[in-house]
Amino acid sequence: MHALWPSLRQPRAARAVSPELVALYDQRAAVPVSVFVDMLAQARERIDILVYAAVFLHEAYPRFNDLLKERAAEGCAIRIALGDADSQNVRQRGEDEEFGHGIESRCRLALMHVQPLIGVSGIEIRTHGTTLYNSLYRADDQVIVNAHVFGVNAYGAPVWHLRRSGNGNGNGNGGMFDTYADSFNAAWATALPTQPES
Repeated sequence: MHALWPSLRQPRAARAVSPELVALYDQRAAVPVSVFVDMLAQARERIDILVYAAVFLHEAYPRFNDLLKERAAEGCAIRIALGDADSQNVRQRGEDEEFGHGIESRCRLALMHVQPLIGVSGIEIRTHGTTLYNSLYRADDQVIVNAHVFGVNAYGAPVWHLRRSGNGNGNGNGGMFDTYADSFNAAWATALPTQPES
């Protein structure tokens, strides 16, 4: 077989596997925060974030809320779905990762971080109780996917950065990017709007 098709003998590069793959990281901790910030800062139409907490963004980039407000003021629609600290799935993730109540606490902390964004025109914030298979950070036609691995904290799990290819049509037929965009929409539909603190 290799005599007929010598190219089969050679390992395929990631780009040959998918033209959508921009970068692959062995763990989220290896991704510079600037990768997230730069991608989100370039968004013109849409930012979607689906996480349980992702407090690392506010901790490593204190202007994160300002960045989102600036994008919204320029007409970018922003949707943020944070984990419901009281949901069974969040509690289960903490047990699976042997993190105790740490995840629930981080969900509450994430909600505190985004409180100033609640009510800002162009920004919607909800809480969800879904089983989170991946954390998603979307900016227009790019998405950073933090895959979740049983028993591993999100910062230690793999990440891939995708860009929608020319085949994408926004209806779930465009490859990996659209698969994750559809996943966000499905989780968003189950999420509940947050209220400002009284």
